[in-house]
Amino acid sequence: MRRWLAVLAVMMVAAPARAQEERVAELERKLDVLTQEIEQLKLGSVADTAVYVPRLGLGPAAAKVYGVTRGVSIAGYGEMLLEKFDRERQDGAASGKLPQLDYLRQILYLGYKFNDELLFNSEIEFEHAGIGGAVNGEVVLEFAYLDWAPRRELGIRAGMLLVPVGLTNEWHEPPVFIGSRRPDVEQRIIPTTWRANGAGLFGEAGGFSYRAYLTEGLNARKFTASGGIRDGRQSGSRSKVTKPALSGRLDYSGVPGLLVGISAFTGDSWQDPQPVDTLLTPRVTLFDVHARVQHRGLEARALFATGRLGDAADLSDKLGLAGSSRLGERFFGWYVEAWYDVMPLVSPGTRYGLLPYARYERFDTQEDVPGGSESPANQRTTITAGLGLKPHPNVILKLDRQLRRNQANTETSQWNGALGYLF
Repeated sequence: MRRWLAVLAVMMVAAPARAQEERVAELERKLDVLTQEIEQLKLGSVADTAVYVPRLGLGPAAAKVYGVTRGVSIAGYGEMLLEKFDRERQDGAASGKLPQLDYLRQILYLGYKFNDELLFNSEIEFEHAGIGGAVNGEVVLEFAYLDWAPRRELGIRAGMLLVPVGLTNEWHEPPVFIGSRRPDVEQRIIPTTWRANGAGLFGEAGGFSYRAYLTEGLNARKFTASGGIRDGRQSGSRSKVTKPALSGRLDYSGVPGLLVGISAFTGDSWQDPQPVDTLLTPRVTLFDVHARVQHRGLEARALFATGRLGDAADLSDKLGLAGSSRLGERFFGWYVEAWYDVMPLVSPGTRYGLLPYARYERFDTQEDVPGGSESPANQRTTITAGLGLKPHPNVILKLDRQLRRNQANTETSQWNGALGYLF
């Protein structure tokens, strides 16, 4: 009995001691957390250690909301472009083009994460230095959508969406794309930046990612021989949805540094009531294959896109187009490009990046013209070579030369300089 009494006495003495130690440990933990929060407030953005990476079909800054725990997320990017055109065209005639310096765009990404499954994300764009007076700018909503993803493999996205076609349409932030200007193929053939109202599914599993959307279609009344389908974008503004469109994308990135994929878009683009004399079904079908390889300082990309316009002859008749102004039944484009960070070779351990780059691209917006003739000016080639300087991973200065050629010998080459950043 005495033994049990002694043990009980020791336990009664030890219990408060253990409780006191636990309280002290908890207070120390809370003090550490509070100290870290105070340091974070003092350092502000300097203490931000977030890694900016593309996610779920969005560029690094656009995807920032996916990395926050809860609440508001703010990010953005901007770019300024200087273009110095040659005085003469290919054929020796005066180009008549003057140098221009344009603050192309300032972007604000505003997002809100409600919980681990539900978030809102948006992009507000100020183009060409804003609007007002003699300034020829605009303010547009580039995208705005809700994501609900109860599972990583399956989510629902609805609102104004980026059409998931090509490489640049979803990754169009200046430190991400190669060159001062976005590839011509991804402007003339794939009409970047391409946005549309709609809804769809997305997800990731086993190294694969996908997106599949039902959105507004294109407006065939705005198609042209030289611009292709670009001006047919409705861009989510009072869009006619007589004929919706389908788009989808499948990528594989299960091997580090490699991304390969395909994407497609299809939809009848005649949104108005049918003419009484002719039934128009100008369906646009666009398909691309793309790849990106990253290895140490090297990044290389390649893309091939091809499209078809149904009822091109009847549509040209309806729009009053004749001769070489008639619409092509097919259109295509491709490019290869790469840049390489040579700074680690020149100065190992430096925090700067020095990236020589080059791109070769060919495209034609007007191939196989029914009832007309193709304009040789629409068979184009662009060669770009330049140098990028990154004083920070999210800031870049670019300078390049673009040699532009077409079969009519009427193109004008140019020099470009660009400043770009994301945050």
